[in-house]
Amino acid sequence: MTTPLALTQISRLARRASGTAAANRMVPEETPVAFSYGGTTHAVMMASPADLEDFALGFTLTEGIVDQPEEIEEISVEQAGTGFDIQIRLRDKANTRFEARRRRLAGPVGCGLCGIESIEEAMRSVDAVGQAPLTLTAGDVVQSVRMLSKLQPLHSETGAVHAAGFYVPGQGIVAAREDVGRHNALDKLAGALATRRIDGSTGAVVVTSRVSVEMVQKTAAIGSPVIIAVSAPTALAIRNADAAGMALVALVRGDDFDVFTHPERVNSGIAKHVA
Repeated sequence: MTTPLALTQISRLARRASGTAAANRMVPEETPVAFSYGGTTHAVMMASPADLEDFALGFTLTEGIVDQPEEIEEISVEQAGTGFDIQIRLRDKANTRFEARRRRLAGPVGCGLCGIESIEEAMRSVDAVGQAPLTLTAGDVVQSVRMLSKLQPLHSETGAVHAAGFYVPGQGIVAAREDVGRHNALDKLAGALATRRIDGSTGAVVVTSRVSVEMVQKTAAIGSPVIIAVSAPTALAIRNADAAGMALVALVRGDDFDVFTHPERVNSGIAKHVA
């Protein structure tokens, strides 16, 4: 299969103070990507058609379908019409566990509490990361966002995609991925880290989006005790980060930022826990 293009050039009318003219612009592609386990589709995401193997591995890990990459036997990306079908084959024990989970979630959800299992899945507990020794300086926080901004070729071309990076003190951003979806970018980063055997507890996850509870859940699945974001968090994300022992740093603007949980992980002069 040829490598899919993540960008397309289009023509549009550009209106400016000086007048209106036809001009070209690069825009990101967005395509359906299906995750199929044992030949059965589990989820379909709208995503950028790039780094799809990382996407599949990261999604499988951060959604708790497997605990270790070794539980995956094979990942194959197949073109399917206008999108892509990623076939993921799990090893025996992991496949048995996943099939049991799938059977539990299957069934009628249109009455009363029939869908309670799905709600519990959405509100799953966040992995504890409080034992990780990582601490950052204020300079690390500021530098991580600045460095990530220079590692976003798709965004530089289009201004329309998110990025997730992994910052290690003393090394900088050691991995970064982009996607039209913020969750997808983080899943792709998780897959890249797992492929390269980078220990998630050694660095901070840096994202260009707001922080929802799913972003906290996926960061905890990576094993990182710090998430840094350029935008704001939700209340549920703050509560989950606090319970997990994770520092949630957000609203990074130049040298300014807010620490919402576990400020002891960020040497920024904040004396006590503010959550």
